[in-house]
Amino acid sequence: MIGRRAFRTTAAGLLAALLAGCATLPQRAPVQPQIAITIDDLPVHAPLPPGTDAVAVNREMIAALKAARVPAYAVINGANAGQPKIDVLQEWTAAGMQLGNHGWAHRHLSEMSVDEFEQELIRNEPLLRRAGGDWRWFRYPFLDEGKDAEQRAAARRVLARHGYKIAAVTLDTWDWQWTAPYARCSAAGDKRAIAELERMYLDAAKESIAVARETARELHGRDIPYVQLMHVSAMSARMMPRLLRLYRDEGFRFVSLPEAQRDPTYRAYTDPSEPAPLSVWEIAERKGVKLPQATDYSAKLAMMCVGGDAASTPSP
Repeated sequence: MIGRRAFRTTAAGLLAALLAGCATLPQRAPVQPQIAITIDDLPVHAPLPPGTDAVAVNREMIAALKAARVPAYAVINGANAGQPKIDVLQEWTAAGMQLGNHGWAHRHLSEMSVDEFEQELIRNEPLLRRAGGDWRWFRYPFLDEGKDAEQRAAARRVLARHGYKIAAVTLDTWDWQWTAPYARCSAAGDKRAIAELERMYLDAAKESIAVARETARELHGRDIPYVQLMHVSAMSARMMPRLLRLYRDEGFRFVSLPEAQRDPTYRAYTDPSEPAPLSVWEIAERKGVKLPQATDYSAKLAMMCVGGDAASTPSP
């Protein structure tokens, strides 16, 4: 089992590792930086504040994306998609968004056999077929690609056999850490604390842009089309209009996930029939560069609106 703090470091490495493919190919930088929005854990990343539910959270997020005319891919965990939540999945595709596969029960690959991983993958497919669209995209739950190189390669062979492409993450705001504090502060009616959560959320989002762009420039000497990760939580639904405005204010143009991952830097990662790319830390070591690190808000978030002993913040 990967510990939560240890996994934060592991996931940070995976986040940038996706940049490693074709690292030496010279490419012309886009005139305007590009970003693809991807959303994990449909139908909902809990806990929820009092007075709302998964359907309302999804609809709030869909409305914000539609209003801003931003395409998005959202990946599902079918184990949580009972009625009426199953219907809201079709609302995503009806709004022009796409759904992808995030495993049936959001399990760590490193804690499963490869056969179990395959069952997690295919068990989601009836829901995805029902929703329609370009659904053969997979994102690893917890960004966990396996306990070792052998398992990682075996899982990629499963994905290739089922015709999947792998959804990368190259810009991560760690928004899942805000889910539980927002639910607690909402339940407590603490408006000042909620305002502080909003401030930190936007600060983290802005810093994540700088971290992702500096990482790409260190590894490639240019911007790449970034694939952003967030979660379908009440906090992120609340913040979505401001987050999209932040990206536009920072000069980004929104593109789809397939469009972003057509960039050559993603080729080896996207196509599971290709050998898995090296980790970002191996690439950085070879280049002799030090990669940037984002601020860790976890300790402060874990203490917000907690009475008595601090509760642990749930993992993504």
